Amino acid sequence: MSVRRRPLAAGIAALTALGLLTACGAGGAATEQVTPKGQKGAGAAIDLGPDQKRIHTAKVDAIAAKVPEAVRKRGTLSLGVSTGSAPPLGFYATDDRTLIGVELDLATLVTDTLGLKPQFHAVSWENLFVGLDSGKFDGVFSNVTVTEERKDKYDFATYRLDDLAFEAKKGSGWKVKGPADVAGKTVAVGSGTNQEKILVDWSKENEKAGRKPVEITYFQNVSDYYLALQSGRIDAYLGPNPSAAYHVAAAGQTEIVGKFSGAGAGLQGKIAATTKKDSGLVEAYAAALDHVIDNGTYAQVLERWGLSSEAVTRSEINPPGLPRTENRPVER
Repeated sequence: MSVRRRPLAAGIAALTALGLLTACGAGGAATEQVTPKGQKGAGAAIDLGPDQKRIHTAKVDAIAAKVPEAVRKRGTLSLGVSTGSAPPLGFYATDDRTLIGVELDLATLVTDTLGLKPQFHAVSWENLFVGLDSGKFDGVFSNVTVTEERKDKYDFATYRLDDLAFEAKKGSGWKVKGPADVAGKTVAVGSGTNQEKILVDWSKENEKAGRKPVEITYFQNVSDYYLALQSGRIDAYLGPNPSAAYHVAAAGQTEIVGKFSGAGAGLQGKIAATTKKDSGLVEAYAAALDHVIDNGTYAQVLERWGLSSEAVTRSEINPPGLPRTENRPVER
């Protein structure tokens, strides 16, 4: 996943030019709100400005008491996020400085419940884990999937379902239900991701069955994938369902042609708050997440970003993760 930062004003202009977004209000291409095509009304606008008016909740003393004393005394949580052109997960607001997205909103609810102030640090994907290993980060909220390998080093408190989606041009008439449906197709995917691993496995399965392999391609930025999709250079893009669903709603030019668990067949993947193993924070994270699920603020955040379908009913600590596989990528 690319996390290279670029000016959002240019990014919004590019998205508008691609037909992904339409400007809302009198501003022009870099206004602070955009409205998905085909939707009307103030409630449909997506706020891209730095003043997010985030949803907040009150501190719960009994849950805050679960936080290790050293962290309570410090009064802050250092949280790693990876960000780039990947709405609605994590990206930059129109000031090109403020981090926004569903991951930051959910992390804010957790820190509110714990009575702590969040300190967000945007780093490249691999440096999320370096930050955890070194103790620089108390946690990571960045679309991290639970895997059995990661459980050796990290503790997890789940907060979203992990689903992947194949996105194709609208009206393609193509449905992806399994490996045979992508035989001979050109599919783009993020390098070093779990979705790449699934696609590579499917391609090998096709070859063993006498079918054509998948032609797998890679690009640097999310916008590059969509340009390739629009121009017909690729048949589909396989990526996180939240980003695909957001793009489909905003552009009106593509459609989801297949949706799968990020854990592959037989297991529902889970996205989780991630902390260094035995840091003493995972129970506090899980309890805080359960609290905001119960009080409704969790549902409000997911609805705000169009991700209600990925809601969980409870936070699980270290549930079964993606199975151990030789040479499995360390990415999401």
